[in-house]
Amino acid sequence: MTTPYATDHPKRDEVDAQPGLTVLEFGANWCGICKAAQPVIAEALAEAPAGLRHMKLEDGSGIPLGRSFGVKLWPTLIFLRDGQEVARVVRPTRADDVRAPLAQLAG
Repeated sequence: MTTPYATDHPKRDEVDAQPGLTVLEFGANWCGICKAAQPVIAEALAEAPAGLRHMKLEDGSGIPLGRSFGVKLWPTLIFLRDGQEVARVVRPTRADDVRAPLAQLAG
């Protein structure tokens, strides 16, 4: 994993107010499934639309942002357009698992 999951999170209302396209990636730096998914996620995001914001956020018990999105498994990617959820992917195993919601997001 080249970029660690950030422990400094925005508040939910800040996320909801973000303009444009955003992918929230919830996971944990110690999570083996998260580490295994990184090449798949990176491959798909390399083809992402210009201006896409990708936020890797450490999740865990009692962390409010992940709970507000109902995250239960890692990694979970939530695709937002102007702060509104358009799609989500849980535990992607292929780049196409991420490409399809990216295409939907770019719409």
